[in-house]
Amino acid sequence: MKLRVGSLAVLLTTVSHVTLAQDTTVLERIEVTAGRSTATIGSEPEAYAGGQVARGGRVGLLGNRDFLDTPFNITGYTSQTIENQGARTVADVLANDPSVRSTHASGGMLDSFYIRGFPLNEGNFGEVAFDGVYGVAPTYRLFTDYAERVEVLKGPTALIYGISPNSGVGGTINIVPKRAGDVDLTRLTTDYASDLYGGGHLDFSRRFGEERQFGVRFNGSYHGGDTGIDNQSRNVAVGALALDYEGEGFRATLDVIGQREDFDAPQRPFFPTAGIEIPDAPDGRSNVQEPWEWSKSEDLSWLGRVEYDLSDNVTLFGAVGGGNSRVERLFGTPVILNSAGDVSITPQNFVFDVDRLTAETGVRATFDTDAVEHTVTFQVSGLEQSLARGSNSGTAQLTNLFNPLPRPRQDVPQPSHVPRVSENVFYGVALSDTMSMLDERLQLTVGGRWQRIDTENYSPATGAVTTSSDEDALTPLVGIVVKPWDNVALYANYVEGLSVGDSAPTTAINAGETLAPYRSKQYEIGTKVDLGRMAVTVSAFQIEKPFGQLEASGGGLVFVEGGEQRNRGLELNIFGEVTSEVRVLGGVTFIQGELTKTNSAATRGNTPIGVPSVQVKLGAEWDTPFMEGLTLTGNVIHTDEQYVNTANTQEIPSWTRLDLGARYLTEINQKPVTFRAEVENVFDLDYWSGVASFGTISQGAPLTVQVSMTTDF
Repeated sequence: MKLRVGSLAVLLTTVSHVTLAQDTTVLERIEVTAGRSTATIGSEPEAYAGGQVARGGRVGLLGNRDFLDTPFNITGYTSQTIENQGARTVADVLANDPSVRSTHASGGMLDSFYIRGFPLNEGNFGEVAFDGVYGVAPTYRLFTDYAERVEVLKGPTALIYGISPNSGVGGTINIVPKRAGDVDLTRLTTDYASDLYGGGHLDFSRRFGEERQFGVRFNGSYHGGDTGIDNQSRNVAVGALALDYEGEGFRATLDVIGQREDFDAPQRPFFPTAGIEIPDAPDGRSNVQEPWEWSKSEDLSWLGRVEYDLSDNVTLFGAVGGGNSRVERLFGTPVILNSAGDVSITPQNFVFDVDRLTAETGVRATFDTDAVEHTVTFQVSGLEQSLARGSNSGTAQLTNLFNPLPRPRQDVPQPSHVPRVSENVFYGVALSDTMSMLDERLQLTVGGRWQRIDTENYSPATGAVTTSSDEDALTPLVGIVVKPWDNVALYANYVEGLSVGDSAPTTAINAGETLAPYRSKQYEIGTKVDLGRMAVTVSAFQIEKPFGQLEASGGGLVFVEGGEQRNRGLELNIFGEVTSEVRVLGGVTFIQGELTKTNSAATRGNTPIGVPSVQVKLGAEWDTPFMEGLTLTGNVIHTDEQYVNTANTQEIPSWTRLDLGARYLTEINQKPVTFRAEVENVFDLDYWSGVASFGTISQGAPLTVQVSMTTDF
């Protein structure tokens, strides 16, 4: 081991390169280097030039990897990006990624996404990983208070992370939790957004012990007030405690997160009636929900993780965690009745309760055989999630998209009974080996995960099992990285995803039968170029995902795995510094989505719901030469047309949005202070932002102004 000598605390801005010394002194701390090649705790890849993204990320089972050594397309957005963009949620952060599209209303109560043209985090099971595992992150809304980084690994990840809780195959989002750093931190941020919404966030970090081996980091925030959406108010409280210990050969972390979000008049996606022409998007501030409609969501999450170095080359690891998400809400999903924008809403009082428990253990080792260096990981993991749900419905009410009419309050009673409706248990065993040859210029990763899938759905009335699945599957991975030069990596992968099989509807001969797990297949090739201060990645991929459908058999209809969606795409990503004063972040994604197998000639060959052919997200930052400490920012987002139904007879138009911002770093009373301002949707564009997989459409955000001030004490 080696000693890391203390130094003055330094505050670095993302782009201004202004350095301000503070009075805090860092004490000596022991840094353990033994076994670090097989560790994940405290060994995250450093930030890339410009500080907006990391040099790599957490690749699940494979551990922490540099982006050049990873046979996948992975991007990790740093805390610097989160702070400088004023990103309050993970959805805000992922507005930077051209392969990711948000599918929920900007003024709604949850976050959901499309990655590479496939849905993620839709429904009532959280599909976002936390510190490398599913089953911990809050289910409905993900705040950035507790996020050091937000990582996106694109493509199916059944081997790397295990089966996705809700069968997502387009990629995995992973939250890297904040940890106490070497420099003591007391940071206060106050912010305000239109119309009358504001609050504060405290970030407190300390290390203790003779060797600074104990770390404590606390993040707490409260925001409340009237938002820029008509009739809407929102109150959010978040608290997150992160503890860690880094000793000689032993490391441990504990994360506890609690959050609550209350809405009056939360925006909802709209469900268009079949056959109508989709009306133009209404004013972004318009809201058909009434002030007496509301939602309350509470989350409690926790995760403990340990690592122990048996030697310099062998590390044992384990983790256990879980949480609970509870939502109570009174509102209805608006149904668009015609092209004139008439809407029907039936208020419903729902209660959702999601319980989660997850655990993993394993060993990671490095060793050599002749001219080949091996990094082998063996892991055993399990995840259990259950959903309880109850509801009562009111009566339908009419209003209009463009002229929302006041609707009289309906006192729909809360359900007296919240029965369990489903339970999923996933457990399995995984093994991978990354073989490095020719001084790491050739790297081959192979592996497989055997996974058991046990699902049961229950009758809300009787509690009896209505459908179930008890199946197992083996999903492989083959990935290769070739480095003809130190700064260029060519890569390719074949990987399979795994999805829970659908259950046959009542109209099928085999009604109630749950199909065997679906296997998705991805083929991907790409190139990554590290120019020192800038990096470029180009990826071409094809993902084939099966789905269940009704097919004729013996005079009736049988539900079988007969459908298939195929997405082919090309991604171009760029990040880093053009010059020492200019940074860029973003890229473009082209996707050709196709329903290659369906039970109808009318839909075969059509474009799947919610898959735009082009997505562009490109941001830039400029440190102005005329005013030291001032940085100007801009971001352009473009999304192409999207179909709302599989018949491709309904669609929403393309849209392009411009966001602008500025920040200024200065000193007040010898303390660093950063002022920030962001304007989202500068031209106040009215637009439908996206389509969810079940055919609902969401309003885009109106022109919104946010200002903040951050001070370190």
